[in-house]
Amino acid sequence: MLGVEAARQLKAAGLTWKPAPGDRFAVPDRDLDDELFVLSNMTIQVHDRPEGRIIGFNGTTEWALDDVDLEEALWLPREDQLRELLGGTFRHLRREGGDYFVRMELLAVEEEFVASSPEEAYAKALIHLLAAAIHPSE
Repeated sequence: MLGVEAARQLKAAGLTWKPAPGDRFAVPDRDLDDELFVLSNMTIQVHDRPEGRIIGFNGTTEWALDDVDLEEALWLPREDQLRELLGGTFRHLRREGGDYFVRMELLAVEEEFVASSPEEAYAKALIHLLAAAIHPSE
């Protein structure tokens, strides 16, 4: 699973979240750092309100959390979502020893990103891709 720090880096790099059922997210900095939430059509849903999009927690009686602004939530993309976001730049994922390597090609240049989990390696590649989209000449 993607860690909160890598998810923060993705968000800072410009990754936007279009919430969908099954998406995982965290609500950091609200004494919920260790909690993982999953959007569901029954218990946790995204609602459009005049003041903005919120995540509503329906029927949660264990603790008092009614809703959270979408901007306060931190998306934790799954491995398949990260791979899909790399699109046509993705070449392959391989495991060597305890590390995972993601190879991508951008503008005829291949690069490889290594991490201890597939999600973290994909995240590094995606951060690189997002940076290239913002600063194409670098």
